Amino acid sequence: MLPALLFACLPAGAAADHAYGAAPLQTLDFWRPAASTPAPLIVFVHGGGWKRGDKTSATGADKVAHFTDAGYAFASINYRLVPGASVEQQAADVASSLSWLKDHAAPMGIDPARIVLMGHSAGAHLVALVGTDPRYLAAAGLTLADLRGVIALDGAAYDVARQVDAAGPLMRRTYAEAFGTDPLRQRALSPTLQAAAPNAPAFLLLHVDRADGKVQAEGLAGALAQAGTQVDVKSVGGSGLRGHMDLNTSLGSASYPATALVDDWLRKLLRSR
Repeated sequence: MLPALLFACLPAGAAADHAYGAAPLQTLDFWRPAASTPAPLIVFVHGGGWKRGDKTSATGADKVAHFTDAGYAFASINYRLVPGASVEQQAADVASSLSWLKDHAAPMGIDPARIVLMGHSAGAHLVALVGTDPRYLAAAGLTLADLRGVIALDGAAYDVARQVDAAGPLMRRTYAEAFGTDPLRQRALSPTLQAAAPNAPAFLLLHVDRADGKVQAEGLAGALAQAGTQVDVKSVGGSGLRGHMDLNTSLGSASYPATALVDDWLRKLLRSR
């Protein structure tokens, strides 16, 4: 971890491994854009079924370069994994990483008033949970107002019990490992069922052509809209597991349709402070 006084010396495009907590997996990588003015920040949360994945393998070939070239700072976080940690602790890790980044905003060149959470798959569930249940940010000394928005990329556990009911045997085991079987706990970990106001100010929910992702995204969108929260839900093409993975690995490529959707949404969301 670099001392705070050295953050400003990192060249544009450089990444460094920073610890936001004491556990070995409570770390993040950070990239600065070329612009010297305080930059809006995208914080990326990887997927992996809540039990695998890593900050270094989740950003794809083009994502970091695309967003830093567009003037955004970009962070990709690790978080503690099931079964060594609970999903509740994973959501707490997401909130703690945000708190750490805001605490170091000035030396890192971040605009603390323009922070967006982005996550894929299990990471999409985690960013949606942090954006709908204020307890995680509150425990880290933050509020939902410390977020400008949430981008969830093809998550499918926004309503845990519904997802478990629709899952095949393999995924049902994954969900049982993550969420257990207690209906009250499953409800507490379901962003759709936590989406009564207050929420983060704005959500972009992207899904590919797979039945569970579409149903889950539309369900969360409906709950957010009912709470008066700004929400956009979009289908981005691609199908099945291949499309699901492409949404992570191809986002940032100019030829990938979801890139323009995300760019336009971010531009409109962050054009004013």
